[in-house]
Amino acid sequence: MGVVRQLAQPNDWRGFVAFAVNFRKARLSMRGELQPYRLTRRQVLKAAAAAVPLGMLGCTEDRRDNYLQVGGLPVTCNLTLPVACVGYAAAMSGAPADAPRFEFEYSKYSGWPEIKESLMAGRIEAAYMLAPLVMDLADNSIPVKIVSLGHRSGAVIMVRTDSPYDSFRKLAGKTIAIPSRFAVDFLFLRKMLAEEGMSHDEIKIVEMPPPDMPAALYANAVDAYCTGEPFGAAAQRAGYAKPLRMTRDEWPTYICCVLTVRARLIEENRPMVQELVNYVLGAGRWLDARPENRDKAAELAAGMTFFNQDPEIIKFVMQNPADRVTYGDMRMIRQEFDDLMQLSIEAGTIKRPIAYEKYVDESFIGNARAASIAI
Repeated sequence: MGVVRQLAQPNDWRGFVAFAVNFRKARLSMRGELQPYRLTRRQVLKAAAAAVPLGMLGCTEDRRDNYLQVGGLPVTCNLTLPVACVGYAAAMSGAPADAPRFEFEYSKYSGWPEIKESLMAGRIEAAYMLAPLVMDLADNSIPVKIVSLGHRSGAVIMVRTDSPYDSFRKLAGKTIAIPSRFAVDFLFLRKMLAEEGMSHDEIKIVEMPPPDMPAALYANAVDAYCTGEPFGAAAQRAGYAKPLRMTRDEWPTYICCVLTVRARLIEENRPMVQELVNYVLGAGRWLDARPENRDKAAELAAGMTFFNQDPEIIKFVMQNPADRVTYGDMRMIRQEFDDLMQLSIEAGTIKRPIAYEKYVDESFIGNARAASIAI
């Protein structure tokens, strides 16, 4: 299973600084390079009942045959998943007793490798995944399909406010953290470097779980990081980091996290997959409809059952600016996936072109009816 981590609260500076200092000591090898590490997974779901609204409990309790656990990271690119889970549970609470019922549970991970391993092993049947990683899995005969987008935009490249870095040229020879080389964040970084006539060979790249990045920057263990929100906003709101680049300005149609399911689930329970897609699309439209919906989603996702974060940080993402990450346009456009694949091939993370039909199932989007969210 994934590793559960908790984002340090910006007003808990003594604990935050202590963690940052220990982080730097623990992650530096004798050669001075950042090394991977893991924390023990802590069980938090049982404690959620006392900390979250009643409507959320239907996502995790009373498991039945039509139950689906969906993996995701505590990033705002995945925000449609908690909203869909809670929105569906709320709708079912008032549905007729004989209405078809499913149960969708959000399962929190802190890194893409853990989600990938769980999906490959069949421990979970669905997850929000990196689009290029799904392409690669499908090309390696792992039976997975993208059935919906999860968002658009929502990635940032962060540097310290007291740093001299106002261009990528000044980051030559410096260390930049990314979530994964399969992450579209990495492709975003490469695009920005290319604009200044640089390649990724001119910087040092380390892979790191997004929840660890703010502390790593604070401890000077990295010079910059590129990731999805709210882990840029966390450091920005705390006052020690600023965005160097944002996808909303540089790549507004950017897509990264996509709803991915195993082929077996499609074969065995198409109605469940369709209902999940309906509610993910509905969640996206609901999030972009009104600012107050975004505030409500921030409070919901901040609970221990979901992101376990300060809701004010999530609200900061939702408001600064309002299109820092968007959810209303969930169209799956083949050309956009083709472009992502070409960028991934150029980056060396995908070795050859992969047929669109091999990793995408458009039928659910084609039949989708965006659900009404009432939470």
